[in-house]
Amino acid sequence: MNLHPRTSSLMTWRSKSLEEPSWSPGGTAALEEQLPSRSPSENIFLHIVDLSDPKTVWKFVENFKQEHTLNVLINNAGCMVNKRELTEDGLEKNFATNTLGVYVLTTALIPVLEKEHDPRVVTVSSGGMLVQKLSTDDLQSERTAFDGTMVYAQNKRQQVVLTERWARAHPAIHFSCMHPGWVDTPGVRLSMPGFHARLGARLRSEAQGADTVLWLALAPTAAAQPSGRFFQDRKPVPTHLPLARTSSSPAEEEKLIEILEELAQRFK
Repeated sequence: MNLHPRTSSLMTWRSKSLEEPSWSPGGTAALEEQLPSRSPSENIFLHIVDLSDPKTVWKFVENFKQEHTLNVLINNAGCMVNKRELTEDGLEKNFATNTLGVYVLTTALIPVLEKEHDPRVVTVSSGGMLVQKLSTDDLQSERTAFDGTMVYAQNKRQQVVLTERWARAHPAIHFSCMHPGWVDTPGVRLSMPGFHARLGARLRSEAQGADTVLWLALAPTAAAQPSGRFFQDRKPVPTHLPLARTSSSPAEEEKLIEILEELAQRFK
């Protein structure tokens, strides 16, 4: 694969909801100490941001854009909380992390990305979204029975819709989203223990799951694909199953954007 160096900084976002029970700030400090003190470009920066807290995300972006440039944004942080829980701001945690956090981070960084050559945004979605039609009537699961797996799948459908909308609104940036396949990660082990036990050795390694992410972020051939597509194993794939009736109308998609923008501005 022909890749070219593209990023001027390395950024990681962490949701507290996704952490293994053993995670602690001390563990993060230990991780930071393991990063190489020097690299060929000497441009490695570690930023820890809780995506479930929109105020923190806004604050991070304001500080980041004063000090750094950005070529590629990879939205990979996420969570699947199986019991309805609220953040300190009263937001349902899955929605706050997977949808609102991604929306605030991406839209706030778009002006930074647009200043660079060949900027890209890659959002790690999931094939689980194929069972969901976009629904904006109860985004925070206040009025319906809570099912963490289905809430997560709905969040991932929302990410696909956002990617398509961003691609149309910002043609200077190449947007894509993708399904990494089912990967043996702490998130799968903790959130879906039964599924993890059934799949066992058939789950992908973390490196296999990351392959298409890196390809979309770095490869010239990926940028040649139309913006806004959904990928699996480096190939664009449909975002709807045949006869599934999961397509959404422009009005439904616009309502999602309006709700997210109102919430984003509330916490700015």
